Amino acid sequence: MVRFEYKAVPAPARGTKAKGVKTTEDRFALAMTDALNAHAADGWEFVRVETLPCESRKGLTGTQITDQSMMVFRRIKHAVAPSEPAEAPLPPLTLSPEPTPARVDPPISRIPDSAEPTS
Repeated sequence: MVRFEYKAVPAPARGTKAKGVKTTEDRFALAMTDALNAHAADGWEFVRVETLPCESRKGLTGTQITDQSMMVFRRIKHAVAPSEPAEAPLPPLTLSPEPTPARVDPPISRIPDSAEPTS
């Protein structure tokens, strides 16, 4: 059985500036591509992006809830042997000789045998 370990990292909030990349969408796509490739180089496989609520501080005593986008990755931790042994294979089928019929006793009569007539 294969087991995985998972890793969640914040998704980029801003795009990356680069030569030839001018639009906001292209900059953001470049930031996502860089983040995905950096984790893939370490053996992590991208699973999905999750948007989750997060409680954060607002002022001295207040809190607010904001949405955070997290990129989820996984990689194989190690292969584990099954916890339960596999069922043992059944023995091969063999033909057995014809069974001999069981001995059957005649039924017991409730009427006593009559005596032979004497003449």
